[in-house]
Amino acid sequence: MWRNILRNTLFGLILLSITSIGVKTFNPSDAAIPETNVRNEVNQNVVSSRMTYGRFLEYLEMGWVKQVDLYDNSRNAIVVAVSPESEDRSQTIRVEIPVGASQLIQKLKEYDVDFDAHPAENKNLWVTVASNVLLPILFVGGLFYFFQNSENFPGGSGSSPMSIGKSTARFEKRPDTGVVFNDIAGIDEAKAEFEEIVSFLKQPDKYTIVGAKIPKGILLVGPPGTGKTLLAKAIANEADVPFFSVAGSEFVEMFIGIGAARVRDLFKKASDNAPCIVFIDEIDAVGRERGAGVGGGNDEREQTLNQLLTEMDGFKENKGVIVVGATNRVDILDSALLRPGRFDRQVTVNLPDRLGRVGILKVHARNKPIGDDVSLVQLANRTPGFSGADLANLLNEAAILATRYKKTSITKNEVNEAADRIIGGIAGTPMEDNKNKRLIAYHEVGHAITGSVLKSHDEVEKITLVPRGAAKGLTWFTPDEDQSLISRSELLSRIITTLGGRAAEQVVFGTPEVTTGASSDLQQVTNLARQMVTRFGMSNIGPIALEDENNGQVFLGGTMGQEGSELAESIADRIDDQVCKIINYCEQKAIDIILDNRVVIDLAVERLLDVETLDGAEFRELVNTYTVLPDKKAPYISKFS
Repeated sequence: MWRNILRNTLFGLILLSITSIGVKTFNPSDAAIPETNVRNEVNQNVVSSRMTYGRFLEYLEMGWVKQVDLYDNSRNAIVVAVSPESEDRSQTIRVEIPVGASQLIQKLKEYDVDFDAHPAENKNLWVTVASNVLLPILFVGGLFYFFQNSENFPGGSGSSPMSIGKSTARFEKRPDTGVVFNDIAGIDEAKAEFEEIVSFLKQPDKYTIVGAKIPKGILLVGPPGTGKTLLAKAIANEADVPFFSVAGSEFVEMFIGIGAARVRDLFKKASDNAPCIVFIDEIDAVGRERGAGVGGGNDEREQTLNQLLTEMDGFKENKGVIVVGATNRVDILDSALLRPGRFDRQVTVNLPDRLGRVGILKVHARNKPIGDDVSLVQLANRTPGFSGADLANLLNEAAILATRYKKTSITKNEVNEAADRIIGGIAGTPMEDNKNKRLIAYHEVGHAITGSVLKSHDEVEKITLVPRGAAKGLTWFTPDEDQSLISRSELLSRIITTLGGRAAEQVVFGTPEVTTGASSDLQQVTNLARQMVTRFGMSNIGPIALEDENNGQVFLGGTMGQEGSELAESIADRIDDQVCKIINYCEQKAIDIILDNRVVIDLAVERLLDVETLDGAEFRELVNTYTVLPDKKAPYISKFS
């Protein structure tokens, strides 16, 4: 409360000082010259107006001026003159007298004009001192106090001009993040690295006796949502040492030198509280490779990075300060930042495998009432590629759905619906029975049948006609195991399965009835086929990498001069030719599969139209019963030229 009162009082004094500073100048229209002070001898109506000094002299020569009152050291005058239109009518006129008109008094005497000079009003001495000395001092002092203590005022951000070079890192003497190592699953290798760091901080003698030194920096690398920040919270809680946390973007400002000053201040505070941990999240915001931008340059970010490099491994030794950085773009970081002596360890935090997903689901299911029909193992099998954050969100969505349906526990239906919602989007209203719905059914069953009969493709999980997101229907496939390496036959199987929907439309309804529903499928197969040719070396061109992931993107780690448009024209033509061959080959194989399995396709479509959603087990039973392939998994993919 007292701070609000102090701030309001301070603002009032500042405004008062602004209005009081300076010398008050005369304004002819000001009330400082009241008409009652003018010695008016004419009792007729008085009209106030303004007149130039030249016109005033003309009136003086014509004898129309009767009375003059001088103000402000003869700089301004109030003139009473006879109106030229009527001699019995007078007017009061304000005249500004220019500098240098020293003969005015003599002219007034010459024309026998009654005049008088009015001295300036005498101000009180204390008022003059207060307005010209004390209030300016109060104004400057108030501004200084306000800027110095702006973070103490309610709503203050702490980024006052007086502290702009200070570090904005959050500091905790004894952090209590609520996260321990037992709360982390699926990234056991990374957790083991951090457990060793905690052991080093708690028992340094065990390591120093054999000459080991504590690492200066640990860089966490991995996709978003894999648990990098969660690991930082765990080490902050487990190590029980002072903890500084800051985002890389908080160093970079529009003013040159501010980021470097903040880095210096951060490491100074860290040294004063050693041993401690400094966590820099999204370090790529400040650690991007120098000169990577167009034109390079000596900009603010590079100055900040240079200071960070110096603080981490310069002439000054920072004993006991461990820097933990986190990024998902290690490929764009400066090489000087990555070398040993700065970041001694790079800990890769990958997406969890199947067992890791099971462990993560168990951690997030601790405080949730899970029904007996929910299998976390099956859920882990269904969610390949999910990060820890995705899995936590999945169970949270399932809990929200259980609350919506007024259930006391989370059942299999809520878990499956939450998974469908995250993968495909929010469910829409089912379509009415019409030609479009039948066409979509054939399209989705086309995907399912091609994937089912191919030897190198995943099994069908579910087929549905319930719209989700922009899709009018969806077909889910569940892999038997996590695929870190993908073979050429598997890539071709994916292309054939993706083209299976369009092939079903073409076979069942005819080429003229093929719709635009496969537009996204065509984009996927084109990108995949091009990667097979230009990145994976799976074409007749040979094992040559003609493009890379950051091709031509200079701000994302690429370089100028590697753009695909600069390939030789003959190579570009060969790439396009090979892409077309792969897609045309896969399209023909998809058509062959649709023609060979038309019976099971029709039966599956009729069943799908009845139930809206067809389970993978029921669909596989249909395939096993009615397919023309007794071994189900026929080697449809052969070598092509």
